[in-house]
Amino acid sequence: MRPLNAIRWCARVTLGSSLLFAACAHDTYQERADVIKERSEAFYTDLKANRVESAIHENEQIEAMAGEMGRTVRKRASLQGAASVEREFALMKTAHEAAATNWLALGQYFAIKKQYPQARSTYQRILNTYDDPTDKPYREQAARALEDINILNPPSASATTP
Repeated sequence: MRPLNAIRWCARVTLGSSLLFAACAHDTYQERADVIKERSEAFYTDLKANRVESAIHENEQIEAMAGEMGRTVRKRASLQGAASVEREFALMKTAHEAAATNWLALGQYFAIKKQYPQARSTYQRILNTYDDPTDKPYREQAARALEDINILNPPSASATTP
């Protein structure tokens, strides 16, 4: 993975000159942004190749990163200046939005494949998970998609009765 290669490169450079070591300090913000991008790309690659379980795993990892960054933002908000917290918050928001968008894409994938129970479950997951006021557009899109799925494939009477 990229961060490991960057660390190895820095280690080799420091053997020759300690002055160069300072120049190769890695940017953890950029590394995490790259990981989010790589995981999102892997999500869509897996989906295109019908590797749904792998796609779900990639998206769960993005969600986990967003959650971890959210905890970090809350901790740092009381300890550090606003600049570092703002940068971390922006990255957390990016991960959170990427995950929500990916779940919507997964629901669409299932609908296109006529896997309606999976589509319903995916859209319901969005409605259940993304409950922050800023997540309203994702919830609204999932609710509309769920209505559309019910038009294409009405739930059976036995599925709707407890």
